Amino acid sequence: MERMIIFCMLFFCSSMVLTAAPQKAVKYKQLVKTIEHLETVVKDEDAELLHTPENPVDGCLFTAVTCFQNGTLKLQPKNSQVNSTFIKTVKILRRTILRDSGKQCESSCESYEKKAPKDFLKGFAKLMKKVIRHAGAEGYGKSTI
Repeated sequence: MERMIIFCMLFFCSSMVLTAAPQKAVKYKQLVKTIEHLETVVKDEDAELLHTPENPVDGCLFTAVTCFQNGTLKLQPKNSQVNSTFIKTVKILRRTILRDSGKQCESSCESYEKKAPKDFLKGFAKLMKKVIRHAGAEGYGKSTI
């Protein structure tokens, strides 16, 4: 009987570990769709240029995502008709996406080139796709985010 209980507990724990990474990947994919939607309603002409992290090393993913999140506060909608949707979308992107790995990153947000808002959002989507790949690998013990 004890062996059966231990087996059931082991089975339950292992199934929980295997479902955690796919749930993160789904969450990140939804964020990519949100970012891509924001690209269609963001003001791109006469807008402030934003620091856009490109190809951050794995230890700097948290810093890069935080840089993008802070940059979203400077985005503006194309027109007043999309303003309420725009604000809600930006709030979604401001929520916690990654937890801090605790590693010290050498590059700061200000060290990255400034780009137009649409290019900024394309860079954000690209970074989130990289995070998705790492989240998938995390379920198999290959990465830690």
